[in-house]
Amino acid sequence: MGGMPTGMPPDAGVPVLATRGLTIRFGGHVAVNGVTCAFGKGTLTAIVGPNGAGKTTYFNLISGQLRPTSGTVSLEGRDVTALGPPLRTRLGLGRGFQLTNLYPNLTVLENVRLAVQSVAGIRYDILSIAGHDVGVAREAHRCLQRVRLDAQSTLPAAALAHGDQRKLEVAILLALKPKVFMFDEPTAGMGVDEVPVILDLIEEIKHEGDKTILLVEHKMDVVKRLADRIIVLQEGALIADGPPAEVVALPVVQQAYLGLPPARDAAEAGHG
Repeated sequence: MGGMPTGMPPDAGVPVLATRGLTIRFGGHVAVNGVTCAFGKGTLTAIVGPNGAGKTTYFNLISGQLRPTSGTVSLEGRDVTALGPPLRTRLGLGRGFQLTNLYPNLTVLENVRLAVQSVAGIRYDILSIAGHDVGVAREAHRCLQRVRLDAQSTLPAAALAHGDQRKLEVAILLALKPKVFMFDEPTAGMGVDEVPVILDLIEEIKHEGDKTILLVEHKMDVVKRLADRIIVLQEGALIADGPPAEVVALPVVQQAYLGLPPARDAAEAGHG
């Protein structure tokens, strides 16, 4: 897969995020195998594939949690392959859930306020002086309101139910104001009544039109609702890339992702 990364029209200019030949080996196992892909502003790409396909490992390589055996990651044309997660975050790469650390003994509001302060460059006496900064507090409350957690702002983070902790992690991600949002199964572990809050929020971010969103998700109904594009990984390799309806209908995807033989009705690909 040489040349320009896939997924970008020829006149699109420099992609917001791109990987080229991205590969990582663990001993004799190739977990991600030469993935070349680009992601543009205002797009939501769903990354799907069977268990063990390398989806989360690909996320970990993009966010800096893992270093590749070979290949590169670039953000707005800048090679960030050698940078760790904190520097990538400062450059606008926002990874949700798996890399977000909650401070369990701080309140819900304080957790988000720390992220707001980080973006504002406030480094001194962060829990006392900045706590009196009306602008910081207002922005933190705004992020909590977007995930419907403002009423729990005074509770310790540890007191939240699992679903609400996931919402808090999204609020922290919002507070960091990234250019790229990376959501790894954002509704996992949530109750049925909690899921719409997160899906509506992701859809809202998408409709703002100036962010790039990557979504790892197993639920095809969620993918079909949110995604402009699907890329499919199998055994660490990129095997399909395109509009959701076209990709889901491909026999190779039905086999790899859904475990269906090619002769099965393609309509079944929308369920599971």
